[in-house]
Amino acid sequence: MPDPSAVDAVASDATDAAAVFVDLREEGRELDWLVGELPEGDWARATPAAGWSIAHQIAYLHWTDRAALLSLTDAAGFGRMVEEEALKAPDSFVDEGAEEGAALPPAELLARWRAGRAALDEALAAASPDTRFPWYGPPMKAASMASARLMETWAHGQDVADALGVRRAPTARLRHVARIGVRARDYAYAVRGLPAPAAEFRVELAVPGGSGVWAYGPPDAAQRITGPALDFCLLVTQRAHRADLALTATGPDADAWLDIAQAFAGPAGPGRAPEAGR
Repeated sequence: MPDPSAVDAVASDATDAAAVFVDLREEGRELDWLVGELPEGDWARATPAAGWSIAHQIAYLHWTDRAALLSLTDAAGFGRMVEEEALKAPDSFVDEGAEEGAALPPAELLARWRAGRAALDEALAAASPDTRFPWYGPPMKAASMASARLMETWAHGQDVADALGVRRAPTARLRHVARIGVRARDYAYAVRGLPAPAAEFRVELAVPGGSGVWAYGPPDAAQRITGPALDFCLLVTQRAHRADLALTATGPDADAWLDIAQAFAGPAGPGRAPEAGR
């Protein structure tokens, strides 16, 4: 599983920090709607992430929400936790955190996740907007942290939805996920030991509901990506294979990027196998 060091990203120019916090809150509520009344036995359902059940997905989100809360409220304590994790299990502490939470009774895990979300929401709202808080990757401002938490909540929520056979309607909240994916372009090359293209790409994504286009990069860029915002977000969070998505690349560099794009930090994941008819 990807580690929790989500690539730093700031809120879009049209979205202030308060709106990002609202969107994070709503993303959590949507996932809560999927699992809040789930029968206890269904928490053990396998998700598309190998070895992870629905309980693992919620436990992971709870674990990373707690880490974000500690970063916002006790930077020294967060530093000590990172040091302890590095000594104890440098390559597996994220998985261990998910395993520990998944072993809890589902009702207790659900209650802890809900309480953690509420506490994080309060801490984000109270945080100084210009302060950079420590994280596993670069330090982040509160708005950036909220965007990153939303990205992971949406992505792991997709795993839960897939396990339950639920098709979620895409929302405008995906703009945060898309922006992180675009900004993480060079990181996707770096984590694979590859040089990133020097020129910027143009990315044009159809907004859910057909209300316009989210555009990034120079309008006259030779290398271009176009397609639905949902498909781009599924790609960069590695929740779907490129072959199952309606994304078009113009130019060899843009085409190559679609094979390696990722919105999360940490090692390059294996991604998903093609699934015809998605």
